[in-house]
Amino acid sequence: MTKHIFITGGVASGLGKGITGSSLGRLLKSRGLKVTMQKFDPYINVDPGTMNPFEHGEVFVTDDGGETDLDLGHYERFIDVPLSKDSNATTGSIYQTVLAAERRGEFLGRTVQVIPHITDEIKRRINRLSASDTDVVITEVGGTVGDIEILPFLEAIRQMRLDVGRGNVCYVHVTLVPFIGPSGEQKTKPTQHSVTELRSRGIQPDAVVLRSEEPIEPSLRDKISRLCDVDISAVVNAPDVGNLYEVPLILHDEGLDDYVCDILGLTGLDPDLSSWTELVNRIEMLEDTVLIGVIGKYVSLPDAYMSVVESLKHGGYHHGTKIQVEWIQAEEVEGLLASGRLGHLDGIVIPGGFGERGIEGKIAAAQFSRENNIPCLGICLGLQVMVIDFCRNQLGLAGATSREFDLTTLHPVIDLMESQKDVIDMGGTMRLGVYPARLAEGSRIAAMYADNLVYERHRHRYEVNNDYRSPMEAEGLSCSGLSPDGRLVEFIELENHPFWVGTQAHPEFKSRPDAPAPLFRGLIGAALARSEGRNPHLIKTPIESVD
Repeated sequence: MTKHIFITGGVASGLGKGITGSSLGRLLKSRGLKVTMQKFDPYINVDPGTMNPFEHGEVFVTDDGGETDLDLGHYERFIDVPLSKDSNATTGSIYQTVLAAERRGEFLGRTVQVIPHITDEIKRRINRLSASDTDVVITEVGGTVGDIEILPFLEAIRQMRLDVGRGNVCYVHVTLVPFIGPSGEQKTKPTQHSVTELRSRGIQPDAVVLRSEEPIEPSLRDKISRLCDVDISAVVNAPDVGNLYEVPLILHDEGLDDYVCDILGLTGLDPDLSSWTELVNRIEMLEDTVLIGVIGKYVSLPDAYMSVVESLKHGGYHHGTKIQVEWIQAEEVEGLLASGRLGHLDGIVIPGGFGERGIEGKIAAAQFSRENNIPCLGICLGLQVMVIDFCRNQLGLAGATSREFDLTTLHPVIDLMESQKDVIDMGGTMRLGVYPARLAEGSRIAAMYADNLVYERHRHRYEVNNDYRSPMEAEGLSCSGLSPDGRLVEFIELENHPFWVGTQAHPEFKSRPDAPAPLFRGLIGAALARSEGRNPHLIKTPIESVD
């Protein structure tokens, strides 16, 4: 029978429930168990797809087109399992489902209530991940114990203990042990109050993970054990670390996975953490540093580009180099270029986004990187601004832009496809989820992927206008990856440049710390060559050759 682990949090938000759950998932997977994960978000929005990145951070996209919470990115990077839209649910989506059922008459006119109807729907969302071949489902409940918004979720996971049996459920509570500077003490009172609140909802945690700046004193561990009625071996300390990929090893050393396995009856399974330990050791040995500029609209909230930053790090791990990110506000690029800035960068990333704000700055960054042989990777909208730059400044098409930004432009080099132009609901024009691309034989892109047919995740509406493909290719901008039917441009690359590559996809969503996304691996290779003073504008062989 499928086992269930529920991760809750207390004291403060942002403590790392997602990393804790992801790390525990990795530890269980290292024992040969099949693990999947999900996140419950208490906000009333149906999904994060239309939320402002300043509010929510990155929207993570799954293979099946789910627009989900960024924690799913952590889940996938740690357990290396592609998740689905079923792995994220919000209060809004749950109420929407229940109300739709009520409108269809499925409740036969009965009063619809939080208990049992909302809690039953929450449990249905949990149970639909319990496939016959799934050993463990880890469910993170967003928010903090004590928030009014999460009460139905707490009630639902409490009922799961009765539904599937006590031996098939484990509750892990993540809390904060703050350090009070003036008194020089670590305080346990917030954890005590948080656990008391959780117990008032009928949930006794099996394990408590204590987040702290520094390792806690042994006496505090004993105090929390006694006052929170948790076995001392299940009081686990997770102090701050410089590298989040260390967390699984820290939790293993603390015995969390052993204790959870005992609770769930998953005994006799020894973990194999050799590959993960090797990864962490490799990260600790990084020596060189490359400087990558990220040109974006939301740079004041780096969480908006969470997967991009992690993918850059993954590329760095492959090449044995550290990554230093310089956040550059797109609206300030033109001013920076006028004052002679940006030439110090080893590489540039122009990430995805929507809307006109900052577009001219992104186009200027693309032009600067192209003309000055600075390695540049354009992602989604990043590819589009690279095409706009090339058409304006290389092909001489004055005013070339995207129809998204100017409906009357004479040169809509980025446009909706003909089949999309009559769609009234703009959501219906989105390409969401995984799509295939056929790569040109002998292209740099194909060399990086070591394949001619690849699958990447998408989240965009506008495409390269096919009317301009031939002129672009005649001037050296190769459309080196197309949809299998040849209608859609998926990848571009500039000839005789160290690395000027764009993709309509979001390869960052499939990158892993021990298997970096090929385009990010390629970008960091070219950036490293630039930083080491090589002659990158002469590099014409596949990027792997600069290792």
